[in-house]
Amino acid sequence: MDEQTLQQRYEDLKQQIHFHNHRYHVLDAPLISDAEFDKLAIELRQIESAHPDWVTPDSPSQRAGAEPSEKFVKVRHPRPILSLANAFGGEDARGWYERVRKLDDRVEKARFVVEPKIDGLSVVLHYRQGIFVQGATRGDGEIGEDITTNLRTVRSIPLKIPVEKGLSNKMPGELPLFPDVRIPETLVVRGEVFIPIKDFEALNKRLEETGEKTYLNPRNTAAGSLRQLDPAITATRPLTILVYQVVYSEGGQVPYSQWELLAWLKRLGFPVTNVVQCFTDIEAAIAFTETWDKRRDELPYEADGMVIKIDDLNLAAELGFVGKDPRGAIAFKFPAREVTTRLLRIEVEVGRTGVLTPKAVLEPVEINGVIVKNATLHNFDYIAEKDIRPGDRVLVKRAGEVIPYVIGPVVELRSGAEKPYNPPDTCPACGQPAEHFEDEVAWYCVNAACPAQLVRNVEHFVSKGAMDITGMGIKIVEKLIEAGLIRDVADIYSLGREDILEAVTKKERKTEKGPPGKVADNLLAAIEESRRQPLNRVITALGIHGVGEVSAADLSRHFPSLDLLRATSTEQLQMVDGVGPNIAEAIVDWFSRERNRKVLEKLKAAGVWPVGMGGQPSASSGPLSGMTFVVTGTLAGFSREGVKEFIEQHGGKVIDSVSRKTSALVLGEAPGSKFQKAQELGVKVIGEEELRKMVG
Repeated sequence: MDEQTLQQRYEDLKQQIHFHNHRYHVLDAPLISDAEFDKLAIELRQIESAHPDWVTPDSPSQRAGAEPSEKFVKVRHPRPILSLANAFGGEDARGWYERVRKLDDRVEKARFVVEPKIDGLSVVLHYRQGIFVQGATRGDGEIGEDITTNLRTVRSIPLKIPVEKGLSNKMPGELPLFPDVRIPETLVVRGEVFIPIKDFEALNKRLEETGEKTYLNPRNTAAGSLRQLDPAITATRPLTILVYQVVYSEGGQVPYSQWELLAWLKRLGFPVTNVVQCFTDIEAAIAFTETWDKRRDELPYEADGMVIKIDDLNLAAELGFVGKDPRGAIAFKFPAREVTTRLLRIEVEVGRTGVLTPKAVLEPVEINGVIVKNATLHNFDYIAEKDIRPGDRVLVKRAGEVIPYVIGPVVELRSGAEKPYNPPDTCPACGQPAEHFEDEVAWYCVNAACPAQLVRNVEHFVSKGAMDITGMGIKIVEKLIEAGLIRDVADIYSLGREDILEAVTKKERKTEKGPPGKVADNLLAAIEESRRQPLNRVITALGIHGVGEVSAADLSRHFPSLDLLRATSTEQLQMVDGVGPNIAEAIVDWFSRERNRKVLEKLKAAGVWPVGMGGQPSASSGPLSGMTFVVTGTLAGFSREGVKEFIEQHGGKVIDSVSRKTSALVLGEAPGSKFQKAQELGVKVIGEEELRKMVG
């Protein structure tokens, strides 16, 4: 392919990727599979690697990967970025209408547009010749901070407009059609960056499962994400945006109606709200606004009210300001969902992974029509950081169906009898000592036979990466535990055919083929086959905190029997690559527990006691030979097993924990504490694109 043809292909690829990003992240209507999209992205990166001088700011590859900033540069907005006055109910909104009507009688014939007031971070986006060139925070309304590199990572923000020539005339809801117009040479728009509620909950769930610190609320998380000095961190957060205002334009045509403006912005490729309506009188607008007080949980994001705007933007501007509040719009605020009540006590629950989680038991209080008796306290670090004490008067928030949480104590109301809270020394379910490892937020119960986490332990033990007992699904496991047939993982090997037949009900067999007897026979055969699993699989199956498949393989090569492994010391364990002080301590502690030793003896009696080298050695040659990698977060182009296999095929090695000897940390979306550890130790951080480049 000659250079001219290649450059044309490069431009086509950029357009295709912008289009498919828009379909996926803005319209939620992808036209191609992830694999097909990845092929386009890989081809683009290959061309850019060969011709770095072709790369422009609007390239999809520029969404992430910029160098961290030491500070944010100040940006003066072309026009003031103002906030709105508040209305607390219909009467306040009518009062606003009467005031502006008296100032200008044209208001009587005006239309009104109602939009959600999203609880996010207001940003200002600058485009020149249709290219995104700068983004800033609102700041004080006059001057904000330049966060361009961070905003490039928000995939719903178009890097080039229009996203596609001749975009469909179909608009969300009842938005009007708007004819094609000349795009302004300079265009500055305003929008709200936020994290959707479901994405925020998924992010916190991942962090909680890995024992890391969770975030308090979507709004603060979004704001903190955009003000990261390292855009690679911002890129891992599930941020998105809705645009609703043109701040400034030059050299083109912009609608003078808010209703038409939203349609016009949509045509250019900007995401806009689909919860918007236009009304011909103020009473209809207020009535619509009031319905959202009870319906706000239908919104996919947090909103603290609705905004009523005069549709005629010229009229709105001519009405001027009251102080710094524009008269042309009013924020209709929802009733608060925060109340104060007494924290009676703090109870501790045991999760399936052994994580101990504190729960607030409250003096019952009504929050927005719901009686709340319990609330989450996130984790023990959160309790210490906020200095929350049993007996405190605390501020509690409930948003939608999300579990209520304690914001913090009202210190001024303390009597002096409230004492600081200390995390538990023992597991409340089994009474065994609780463990807390350095640099981790979570506290754990590491007892393999703890009744509160037995289902999870058995589920892990039989999983594909461990003992690989096919057919032993979670429903069967729950039935066997409920019947008292499994009290620890070793009891699997004493199950009989009748035990399994009792557990394999019609409901549990709905995805299985064959009669119950056949299902039971197949499961018994899988259990029998698992007795021959190699040592590394057995070590993985034990579920020792911090020991995954990679560490288990390394341990099995250094300690070729469970007898040798359980007799070793923390010092000897740290001689194994990837085993640091915390993991070494966790291993020694696990083998020291009496209940865990009983499980081991039962496994040995059942013939599950392999001896010999386990795991497969890594490739000895290749571009990654001699290098060790740690992977954290979710990668777009690899599964966790896939990236491990990719690295090992090219001579590298994947380990579980970061140390100064680690060659690089491979960073994905929603990373854990390993990322922070890598930064502290000065370990190189790379993305999957750079990993691919390292192997050519």
